[in-house]
Amino acid sequence: MIPAVVLLTCVTAERLGELWLARRNTAALIARGAFEVAPRHYPLIVLLHAAWLASLWAFGWDRPLDPLWLLVFLALQGGRFWVLATLGRRWTTRIIVLPNAPLIAAGPYRYVSHPNYLVVIGEIAALPLCLGLPGLALLFSAANLAVLAIRVRAESAALQGPRGVAYR
Repeated sequence: MIPAVVLLTCVTAERLGELWLARRNTAALIARGAFEVAPRHYPLIVLLHAAWLASLWAFGWDRPLDPLWLLVFLALQGGRFWVLATLGRRWTTRIIVLPNAPLIAAGPYRYVSHPNYLVVIGEIAALPLCLGLPGLALLFSAANLAVLAIRVRAESAALQGPRGVAYR
């Protein structure tokens, strides 16, 4: 099997699993009295990530892997799993506020306010570079930064919101 196909299959499966986990966690949080903040930009995030992954499949499935960028991407997966493990059942892909819940201050949140977004910034650049696609890395990195500018402002406002303490 072509190594790029194996890598892209693993990334696709990981993302689908995360969507399932996010939906489960979101439903559980809503059942506990949580609410969503700033949902209007969420379709942009979904579109960006779907287009990124589809582009990687379209242009990279048969390309050789760059071992250095593969190591960078795999290291970023360690950061992704650290974030997921730290947030546990409070991790979602949406901005969900659970009133009066304490902020998470463990794991990577001890060092930075939005560690998941730093991981995503790295992934969106590193995976195309791993496949020798610098144009896709640049295109999707620029689009991601534009979407994250909206997202980080909305999430930061939610964390400071008047309805109780939100989670990250």
